[in-house]
Amino acid sequence: MTAAAHLPGAETPDGPEIQPRGARRGLTGYVLLLPGGLWLALFFVVPTVVLVATSLYDPSGSLQLGYRMTGHWQNYVDAVRDYSDQILRSLLYALAATGAAILLGYPLAYAIAFKAGRWKNLMLVAVIAPFFTSFLVRTLSWQYLLGDNELIVSALQWLNVLGEGGRLMNTPFAVVTGLTYNFLPFMVLPLYASLEKIDHRLVEAAADLYASPATAFRLVTLRLSMPGLVAGSLLTFIPSAGDYINAQLLGSPNTRMVGNEIQALFGAGDYPTASALSVALMVTIVTMVAIYVRRAGTEDLL
Repeated sequence: MTAAAHLPGAETPDGPEIQPRGARRGLTGYVLLLPGGLWLALFFVVPTVVLVATSLYDPSGSLQLGYRMTGHWQNYVDAVRDYSDQILRSLLYALAATGAAILLGYPLAYAIAFKAGRWKNLMLVAVIAPFFTSFLVRTLSWQYLLGDNELIVSALQWLNVLGEGGRLMNTPFAVVTGLTYNFLPFMVLPLYASLEKIDHRLVEAAADLYASPATAFRLVTLRLSMPGLVAGSLLTFIPSAGDYINAQLLGSPNTRMVGNEIQALFGAGDYPTASALSVALMVTIVTMVAIYVRRAGTEDLL
């Protein structure tokens, strides 16, 4: 038998050509990616293409007469011009909710990762427990908590924080509070995952080098948890910017977000404007996210 018979892919005397092991592994990877790729193509790529195409329809059409594809780019100009206040308000509310979620979520994730001990699993269950109830029910509950005659408002009026006749419902505070509450678990869980992986000996080494607790936290714990902080920020900001339930149930006409306008336009059958507004919001969020991730530079922290 010659040496060539033992080479990968060589013809054997008793059978067909033997396939290289590396080729089989490569094929297995593509097979495993196929279901996820088909799912993304069917439920993300195709709807996005349809949405962009719809945004270019002739706005003079209607559900009764139909719409014609005319490549009407003016739809974007009109949508951004007419709803610029709602777009800006949505981004500001989302940024406020993300900031509040960081302030509330980081100490909680830190406590679960480093201080919870045998209560760690119970605290994690408590974080995700709200997901076992409806998003709508969780938001409606804030109507009772922030109601004009409820305990919170009465206490703030008694402390003269709100003043006589002051209220929390139908205000930007109520909307941001609802957004923060509903998306807080999306901040806590990525933060916990990053904090859990930190080697405690690094913090001890910082202390041995005469770093104060605050300095050790800033230079070690905070830096090593930045990937989780960035991930949690994105998972909170992106759905908050497109949300419309909190603004509808907890806000007023003066606190309407861009999601409320998109929902109303689709409901009224104004598909081109609604689609153009949706694409404009999506492009704005993607641009902001790309700049944020690039500026965060989390790939250099690990």
